Amino acid sequence: PAITLICIALPSLRLLYLLDDSSDTTVTIKTIGRQWYWSYEYSDFMNIEFDTYMKPEKELNQEEFRLLEVDNRTILPMSTEVRVLTSASDVLHSWAVPALGIKIDATPGRLNQGTFTINRPGLF
Repeated sequence: PAITLICIALPSLRLLYLLDDSSDTTVTIKTIGRQWYWSYEYSDFMNIEFDTYMKPEKELNQEEFRLLEVDNRTILPMSTEVRVLTSASDVLHSWAVPALGIKIDATPGRLNQGTFTINRPGLF
């Protein structure tokens, strides 16, 4: 039984390593979870930093979604491999875009990464 488990585990570990490898990304975004907002940094081409706060309910339009709208949206290119580096400054946060199939937990003192590709235009 032990040899069977080893034969199953070795290919699985190799696949897990290959899935997590993101060496050929074009754009890298650093996201930092703060108490009530997120900070974003684009540092590949220019050093651009900005914060995004959730919009209050009073400022929402009819077509906007409550608790999902922010004042500064992040703009990303299509058909490009994007790497997201997440961390937090105070408590645990969760950075997720379900339509792109990505969810990364932001933990203070730890740098987590995830990659995704946007295949269709839209607002995610």
